[in-house]
Amino acid sequence: MDGVTKVYGKGESAVAALREVSVALHKGSFSAVMGPSGSGKSTFMHCAAGLDRPTSGSVHLGEVELSRLREPKLTELRRERIGFIFQAFNLLPSLTAEQNVTLPLRMAGSRTDKTWLGDVMGRVGLSDRATHRPAQLSGGQQQRVAIARALVTRPDLVFADEPTGALDTRTGREVLQLLRQVVSELGQTVVMVTHDPVAASYADQVLFLADGRFVGQLEQPTAERIADWMTHLEPSDDANGGVR
Repeated sequence: MDGVTKVYGKGESAVAALREVSVALHKGSFSAVMGPSGSGKSTFMHCAAGLDRPTSGSVHLGEVELSRLREPKLTELRRERIGFIFQAFNLLPSLTAEQNVTLPLRMAGSRTDKTWLGDVMGRVGLSDRATHRPAQLSGGQQQRVAIARALVTRPDLVFADEPTGALDTRTGREVLQLLRQVVSELGQTVVMVTHDPVAASYADQVLFLADGRFVGQLEQPTAERIADWMTHLEPSDDANGGVR
């Protein structure tokens, strides 16, 4: 991202959600993005993932500038090169675990590489749950299906939006260990938006947002150091009424 600003609304009601944000996330890294409520975390993810267009500035995924693509090409790029993991899992209840995992491939009209599918299902610990539907799976298993779905297209980048928010502590830790594993063993690039210092401690680096700007970066983070950073970050009530 290079000089990305995102403004919602116009005139006196305008809200600047991101302000001249520039950041480079390297291939094979695990980055966590944190900040107080209203700091711009969701808007950052939406702009970085091509889900929303910046008001100004540019967003590149490798050699491709996302902000210049027309919507059909942008949709194709998101489907093929970006994976998404959400707090709510977003699985289709009528499909089996394996069918949910391969859904992006079927939507793209792509053939399923059975060897790669088997590898992915094995890595997330679901080889013996492939024919189960979401209602037959625990919350942690459903999130593992969502992770496998994000990986099956071999994306350049995976965005995880509060991936452990709906899970208990033990299950959440297992999911975070799995994300750490796909970075370390598969060379996957993961960007995780979270409010949880423990979750963020699994990342290689933590980027801190406040009032729509990156205000700090922590390498080799620990939960204690992250929590200390967060206590010093408070959203301000500026003329724009804060940020999203």
